[in-house]
Amino acid sequence: MMDIVYINELQIDTIIGIYDWEREVRQTISLDLEMGTDIRKAAETDDIQYALDYKAVSKRLIDFIEGSEFLLVETMSEQVADIIRKEFNVPWLRLRIGKPGAIRGARDVGIVIERGERG
Repeated sequence: MMDIVYINELQIDTIIGIYDWEREVRQTISLDLEMGTDIRKAAETDDIQYALDYKAVSKRLIDFIEGSEFLLVETMSEQVADIIRKEFNVPWLRLRIGKPGAIRGARDVGIVIERGERG
């Protein structure tokens, strides 16, 4: 059994894209994240040290993505998933990265990936 800690619509400005104009302006990406974890020890003790700290995860992702300049959302998503799984000991995650306004007529485009084993 696995519980999920989530972050929805985390918006981060970064350089992302393959076109020349995309390399010159910062665009806002939107991130939704579901992270599999076991919350029982945190709930039992009411102690943050046993919880998956979504504020720490958000800060790490903001720092990483703001400082990055990826060509592809696919590359960004793999590196973000790797950070979360390794640095925060998350066995499973679902990540959605969207580029609002990237295509005329569409509110958002992007990708969704799942990594790891669901318990």
